[in-house]
Amino acid sequence: MPIFRYADPEGAVHHGRLHADGSRERLEGSLFEHQRPSGEAAAVARLLAPLEPRALICIGLNYRRHAAETGAAIPQRPVVFMKSPGAVQDPGAPIELPTALASHQVDYEAELAVVIGRRCKNVGVDEALGAVLGYTCANDVSARDWQKRPELGGGQWCRGKSFDTFAPLGPVLVSPAELPDPNALAISTDLNGERVQDGHTSDMIFSVAEIIAFLSGSTTLVPGTVILTGTPEGVGMAADPPRWLKPGDQVEITIEAIGALRNPVLAEGVWG
Repeated sequence: MPIFRYADPEGAVHHGRLHADGSRERLEGSLFEHQRPSGEAAAVARLLAPLEPRALICIGLNYRRHAAETGAAIPQRPVVFMKSPGAVQDPGAPIELPTALASHQVDYEAELAVVIGRRCKNVGVDEALGAVLGYTCANDVSARDWQKRPELGGGQWCRGKSFDTFAPLGPVLVSPAELPDPNALAISTDLNGERVQDGHTSDMIFSVAEIIAFLSGSTTLVPGTVILTGTPEGVGMAADPPRWLKPGDQVEITIEAIGALRNPVLAEGVWG
């Protein structure tokens, strides 16, 4: 059953599970240990991202059609960059367009997020999915001007990817038992009700198992590590003219067997 994280009316944070009939039950225990049902209904005042990541590791240029739309060569190994864990945003909460350190080219990227559930290092491809706790939806929000424009420093991937709210996650965490093949899922983005990304995880250049095996090479992945696995074609940067996020937009990331992650878009400082 899908797992979610929430704040109750008193502000306390819990995990819960979603039953097939739509009812929601509070869970006891740690997400990374044996959680157990409480037998109590989950009093959800606010839905939160499924976890607070220990690390956010991202894979760039991992869909063949996305590589084609950007004119990039197919990479020989996974292209790795990082996002700050502080960039995580909750389902339904706004993506804030930076104004103090301004960006005018903010883009969306639908991504399958993988949550590591057990400490692992040097795992083989055949064993890699055994380290997965679950899967969720992610939006790798990107300030393309900071990421790419040389007059802003050029190649500022971590800067352009790590502004506050630039990593929405959710709405639920689905276990590998319920989602045995992460490379057999439809993935899409709707911007203001218009389908702008319509892809499939089978188009990944490097499979989820291959990504985990590569990232764990000579490197320990700890429980709570979140891996963003790349985005399909249809990003705003590749549109003609480019399609940048603006205040008032609504972004919805949908992944088959997981659900829909929805976030409005506002200018920094308007919300909160």
